[in-house]
Amino acid sequence: MKVGMLVVITGIIMFVIGLVFFYSIELGQTDPGLRFIKNMGTFIGLSGMGVVLAGILLHLLNRSEPPIKENYDF
Repeated sequence: MKVGMLVVITGIIMFVIGLVFFYSIELGQTDPGLRFIKNMGTFIGLSGMGVVLAGILLHLLNRSEPPIKENYDF
């Protein structure tokens, strides 16, 4: 498996974990521990989006292009 796709999969997993952390805590919690988990969910989810974008860019940059065939015979 290429590095770009591995990074994309890692980013998707981070995004899903961030969603679980964020939406598992009810809105308006006053307990500092729960608010910290909700804030970490936001951070992990947004970081996961960035990692997915980086993986897509790595995948696009590392693609091997077919060689150019120069045929000047008419």
